[in-house]
Amino acid sequence: MLLLAALVTACSGLQRGPPVPLEEAGQITVLGIPNARFWADTQGAALAQAAQEALQRERAAASLPPGTTAGLPPAYFLAISGGGDNGAFGSGLLCGWADSGNLPTFKLVTGVSTGAMIAPFAFLGQPYHDRLCAMYTTIKPSDILEQRGVYGALFGDSLADTAPLARLIARYVTEQMLADIAREYQKGRLLLIGTTSLDEQRPIIWNIGAIAVSGKPGALELVRKIILASASIPGVFPPVMIDVEANGRRYEEMNVDGGAVAQTFLYPPDLGLRVNMTSPEYARQRHAYIIRNGRLDPDWAATDRQFLTIVGRSIATMIHYSGYNDIFRLYATAKRDGVDYNLAYIETDFSSPKHEEFDPAYLRALFDYGYAKGRRGYQWVKAPPILDAVK
Repeated sequence: MLLLAALVTACSGLQRGPPVPLEEAGQITVLGIPNARFWADTQGAALAQAAQEALQRERAAASLPPGTTAGLPPAYFLAISGGGDNGAFGSGLLCGWADSGNLPTFKLVTGVSTGAMIAPFAFLGQPYHDRLCAMYTTIKPSDILEQRGVYGALFGDSLADTAPLARLIARYVTEQMLADIAREYQKGRLLLIGTTSLDEQRPIIWNIGAIAVSGKPGALELVRKIILASASIPGVFPPVMIDVEANGRRYEEMNVDGGAVAQTFLYPPDLGLRVNMTSPEYARQRHAYIIRNGRLDPDWAATDRQFLTIVGRSIATMIHYSGYNDIFRLYATAKRDGVDYNLAYIETDFSSPKHEEFDPAYLRALFDYGYAKGRRGYQWVKAPPILDAVK
């Protein structure tokens, strides 16, 4: 009985600061930056305003008069999905694309989970590609996590500790990177990263450029926490607690992997309903590139009739089809808004085995696979494969 009581007490949860009350969720700010973050499900108008302000900065940087897009180049968007160690595909594809000499400068870059790790490098382009290559071809499991095992599940908040991943992020996300992101933000470019608030059970879109340009003490640490949170698989990795304010009071918000809601996002679907992208004020060519760090074909396996095996297989299946549904959602939104749709994913011609998560040999093989496709000119898929097959 004493042992049972001890286990129940231990499993009651680690101490944390107070979460934001439901009625104050719409008033949340971080570091006093009003446009640092948005609720993806309810703040479409605020996101549309942020997009319009970015366009104004882009016009000003190009010395164009307000109220027109005439003279602006085509807008290129990049959405990078989650996928754990399969992020080696996206990083390899981008590095190969850059070395081909055809990589565009992206007006918008978004990232979730492993895509959040890649997104800042993709946003900043060629000067950062060597670091992107190094990150995904030199890491090993000990650079990502420290196992806690069952003890962590019973007495803590996760099966593993991500202190190594936090150190890895800090090594690459530096003051110089933040300054470079701020510079590009001033030109009208946007870098957005998705996390999930477990308290609110809602998706958050973080405006990394606005945080970078704010000059606020703590901005660098906040960006590092956001990237870590976006990559923190619930239960496997600990959540990331972020200090926020609402109505003058301080709270602590629990953030986890953005993939808990969506593994890929481009922009909120209602943005195209709020802004007429074909009007003279906004009309321009727009090209969206979606990198799915994963496969689209099912991963067959003989499943043992055991509780943990069944649960694990079921979760993997849900994650697979969540990502699959994302590419359909983005396709429908792009077609409605007149945005050119381009999709990349790990195809059936890649067959290197993986012996463990973040297996260095697997990472290198997958990076090289993506790099080769990007270097020789990737044949982007113009519609989700099922729709493409129907045509």
